[in-house]
Amino acid sequence: MSLDKILSISGKPGLFKIITQTRSGFVAESLIDQKKLTVNVHSNISVLSEIAIYTLTEELPLKEVLKKIKEKENGQPTSISHKDSKDTLEEYFFEVLPDYDEDRVYASDIKKVVQWYNLLQAHNLLDLIEDTSDKSASEEEE
Repeated sequence: MSLDKILSISGKPGLFKIITQTRSGFVAESLIDQKKLTVNVHSNISVLSEIAIYTLTEELPLKEVLKKIKEKENGQPTSISHKDSKDTLEEYFFEVLPDYDEDRVYASDIKKVVQWYNLLQAHNLLDLIEDTSDKSASEEEE
């Protein structure tokens, strides 16, 4: 499995894992409570592998940001909660990604990244951020 199979669904809390495809969409399982739901293709979904965070120089893929958080936290849950104050979240994110674009990355975005990291960590899915980069690096070498 890779970050291509993990997604965020607008209006639904947390992250979801794609279980199977259906004619009109797919079945996804919540990482929060393991409940399954059918998702229509017209739903507003975001696949984690396609999300990027604005920096002052480029758009950094989410998996790179998650790697930086993992390094900072040594693979443990974050030292802050996604429910902390805006200032606390921004200060934490600045430590992780010093050149993030403060004008285009909102506190709500930082909340999501922190919550997503903690969900992936709690379900032992942080290896997904390593696996995808290792495969692409070895493919480039060939």
